[in-house]
Amino acid sequence: MSGAQIIDGKKIAADVRAEVAAEVARLMKDHSIKPGLAVVLVGEDPASKVYVANKAKQTVEVGMNSWEHRLPAETSEADLLALVEKLNNDPACHGILVQLPLPKHINSEKVLNSLNPDKDVDGFHPVNVGRLWVGERALVPCTPTGSVILAKSVRPSLSGLDAVVIGRSNIVGKPVAALLLRENCTVTVAHSRTKNIEDIVKCADLVIAAVGIPEMVKGSWIRPGATVIDVGINRVPAENGKTKLVGDVAYEECAKVAGAITPVPGGVGPMTIACLLRNAAQAAAMQAGIKSAFA
Repeated sequence: MSGAQIIDGKKIAADVRAEVAAEVARLMKDHSIKPGLAVVLVGEDPASKVYVANKAKQTVEVGMNSWEHRLPAETSEADLLALVEKLNNDPACHGILVQLPLPKHINSEKVLNSLNPDKDVDGFHPVNVGRLWVGERALVPCTPTGSVILAKSVRPSLSGLDAVVIGRSNIVGKPVAALLLRENCTVTVAHSRTKNIEDIVKCADLVIAAVGIPEMVKGSWIRPGATVIDVGINRVPAENGKTKLVGDVAYEECAKVAGAITPVPGGVGPMTIACLLRNAAQAAAMQAGIKSAFA
């Protein structure tokens, strides 16, 4: 197809989990702290149930305590907030993740904002958002963290690069822009309504696509040799009435031009849970006033 280096997210995620396991072992040996992660699932969303099960399995594998709180879909907002408050006050629980989406009768923003920011392993609390943007130590959203780790796997120093982030969501686009600024990139945030977006992307040494539009980024947009990180996960029709997963990048076209590129699946996806575990270990250290290996 091309000479582009295929960035192996599965392997790099395994490396991150190994680093987390080593940090957990250090916290236990030197400080008698066993990091603990609580995951809260409300309702029976099939994708969420699979995701939560994978999180629990990997949490235990790196040596952490893992707690699952599975609540029926009719759980009231008040009862969910009471559970969050209980976890906030539990010293054995260092990280809390409330799995989205929540049932429609529950205000997701209210629930997420009720988390203790120091236990907010998703990094969505406004306090953590503010800490990230002003350069303080923060718990940072997992997918952006993983995206930057993948980029640095092929370009260890991102300093001075022209980076274009396509997408402006609070979950990926904005936090990954903040992380790239920390890496001393010159960052442009583009999105679906950006004029002349193709010309903007052509100037980038690093492209992070997180816009949620299947195969929006074409090969003709990519600067030869650029690094392309594809965050998109879109299910589209395939042959014989089936479906397939594609990213926000037209992979085959872009791989002919790029210097390195992530596949979908197998690129950014595996990094998300690995970086969640990383955040949980970091949170445990932060709460004890101990320097973390990750911040």
